[in-house]
Amino acid sequence: MNYPWGSRTAIARLLGLPEPSSAPQAELWMGGHPKAPSRVHLEGAWISLTEAVEHSPASILGPSVANRFKNRLPFLFKVLAAEKPLSIQAHPDAQQARQGFERENTLGIPLDAPHRNFRDDNPKPELLTALSPFWAMCGFRRIPEILNLGNRFAPAGLEKQLWDLQGRPNPSGLRDFFRHLMTLEDSRRNTVIQEAVSAARGADPGDPVSRWISVLSREYPDDIGVLSPVFLNLLQLEPGDGIFLSAGILHAYLEGVGVEVMANSDNVLRGGLTQKHVDLDALMDILEFREYIPAVSRPLPAGDGEMRYDTPAKEFSLSRVDVSLDAPCRFHDRNSVEILLCVDGAGSILGVDEKWKIPFRKGESFFVPASVSGYTIEGEALLYKAFVPDSEV
Repeated sequence: MNYPWGSRTAIARLLGLPEPSSAPQAELWMGGHPKAPSRVHLEGAWISLTEAVEHSPASILGPSVANRFKNRLPFLFKVLAAEKPLSIQAHPDAQQARQGFERENTLGIPLDAPHRNFRDDNPKPELLTALSPFWAMCGFRRIPEILNLGNRFAPAGLEKQLWDLQGRPNPSGLRDFFRHLMTLEDSRRNTVIQEAVSAARGADPGDPVSRWISVLSREYPDDIGVLSPVFLNLLQLEPGDGIFLSAGILHAYLEGVGVEVMANSDNVLRGGLTQKHVDLDALMDILEFREYIPAVSRPLPAGDGEMRYDTPAKEFSLSRVDVSLDAPCRFHDRNSVEILLCVDGAGSILGVDEKWKIPFRKGESFFVPASVSGYTIEGEALLYKAFVPDSEV
């Protein structure tokens, strides 16, 4: 996916392609989303993964997953490479996605229309795990922090909004504060932005709020989203750290490379920091207006070289798999559909009793149907594995 915020080096380097790439490469998709399904090598030919699943859903997905997810692979696996900040956004829950998709279908809005909000009927919980140092904004700050930062960076321009929020430090007050901020008329919005940027320039350069206000103002000088570090939590992930985002949590990825797994959806409602369609009313309808404390997720041991990230999602889970020459990883008595991606090194995947063997290297991914009873990974490699959690199978 060649979105403008993408890197010209990260995904090209992962895939062993010339760098810099001719266009920004923002995301690498692995899965069966209708917008861009992967292709799989099957019986000597390359076919759409969606077509393969439709041909034999019980064998590929497993009978229970096929039944529960209507014969569709329930997750989408990605590499995300952000060289510039992404939009401020949130995703709907299952009911909101169904209702929004049906409503826009009834209105006759084409699926590829730029002003379309709901491109499928699925929710989009997601887990991102950092491959490099990774910056993100995630969820509304505690209201005392918002008041403190607001008075540091825009005390004059936001005096009334900050006063109102101080008088109602609750979800209703936070909702009104956000709406007022996002709907400031042009001249006042520009005054607020200029005040915040000026304060950021005079602040400690090591202060992450100042840094990101300055960065965002260079990319989007007229967008009130420049002030988002004031009201959203700033978070830096180190390689291996993860962050899980449920429905309704306002967020924006800012910089870095990561592996991301999510429900099989492309539903994004944006609030700013973008040239794409912004529908503030639709975004307000799905947002969680509450103080949010982001929790960094770290994987726990789950067997032979495998470390698993715990999430509440029913559609997916994610593991980190470390393979060394003297410590292969064995996955036997399995019953989940999986996609594995090699992010470093090389090796081979072997079937039970070594009846088949497939070599792989950095940047390659492979799809393991549920009907494969077991396999072993050999070599010297780091892989990430997306799958449907056992407890939900």
